[in-house]
Amino acid sequence: MSLDQEYWENRYLKKETGWDLGQVSPSIKSYIDQLSNKDINILIPGCGNAYEAKYLLSKGFTNITLIDLSPSLINQLDADLKTNFNNKAKVICGDFFAMKGKYDLIIEQTFFCAIDPALRKDYCLKTNELLSPDGKLVGLLFNRSFEVIPPFGGSRDEYESLFKPYFNIQIMEPCFNSVLPRQGSELFLKMTKR
Repeated sequence: MSLDQEYWENRYLKKETGWDLGQVSPSIKSYIDQLSNKDINILIPGCGNAYEAKYLLSKGFTNITLIDLSPSLINQLDADLKTNFNNKAKVICGDFFAMKGKYDLIIEQTFFCAIDPALRKDYCLKTNELLSPDGKLVGLLFNRSFEVIPPFGGSRDEYESLFKPYFNIQIMEPCFNSVLPRQGSELFLKMTKR
């Protein structure tokens, strides 16, 4: 299976989006609610329907960049954000691994689990590269395995060994406020660039 643009485009066109919560994840919402600087530069890779971005925009954040591979999803999202949020987010159809720029915050919500596990070290390298010197990677990782993939799961030990060379791990703990279907299967993470 090739997890390329065509694969993800077909998933969205066929509405095969079982990972979609239909809302901002409660743990990410709680984190956003603690942020006071509305001018930070935020990246959301593999943004999907961008509930986190919409929540950020509703709270007054303006420097938000979204990237996903699916052209139909990105076109729909771009139109939605122009209509409902006065076009205050940058929306890119493209490959996260080709991204440029510097971000104060990268929000991880179902992107890491959607990429081939062989690319996880590349993900760590790229997120490190894209973060500003004091930048943070914050979000959720699955703390379980799956029979049908993607999503690709994993464990805290595996993630720690991947992230430690590139990040100072501040939090990587079982998530206490996951949505009901994911309770007991998510880790909340917060880490800073090394």
